[in-house]
Amino acid sequence: MIKHIAALTALIPALLGTTAGVATAHDAPPYAAQAVVTLTYDASGAGPWAGPIQQAVRNWNDAVHNVRLEPASTPGSADYLYQATSGWPQSTFGPVFPGGNGNVQLGRQALDEGYDATRIAAHETGHILGLPDDYSGPCSELMSGHGPGTSCTNAKPDANEAAQVDNNYAAGTLAVRPHHQVVIDIWSSRILTGSR
Repeated sequence: MIKHIAALTALIPALLGTTAGVATAHDAPPYAAQAVVTLTYDASGAGPWAGPIQQAVRNWNDAVHNVRLEPASTPGSADYLYQATSGWPQSTFGPVFPGGNGNVQLGRQALDEGYDATRIAAHETGHILGLPDDYSGPCSELMSGHGPGTSCTNAKPDANEAAQVDNNYAAGTLAVRPHHQVVIDIWSSRILTGSR
């Protein structure tokens, strides 16, 4: 009996140590081992879009872990830039990496149609981060773009979109960089009705 008590006395600290070790491992952030990629942007040519861009960037930075969007210290050093235009919104389709030359054109025509400026800026930034359009998606899906109509003002990526962006940047700056193309988003109800 004394041998059993001595054995239990020796086991209890070991068991407690193991339990404490497991709890500590679960407390670690899931993305701690990843190198965060910092992308810089220049919004100096975006004019009235400055506020929507700031909110869109905040929304993306709050949602993802492997990439961080920051204003460039000097305009010519940015990895991508935002510009106000009179046409339709369009973007470089990424993912764009440091040293890249991405471009987001924030078109006035989408605002004239009644779409939300922050949703447009966040959606176009999603293209920079490597997300394609999914116009048939619900309003809760940022990349559904104009699909849900002008009443949709959601400017935050959903969990699946954030996970895809984290996956796009999971290998850090050593990831394979795809050939970039431009995605033109026609945020127009006229396109949907066929009466263009």
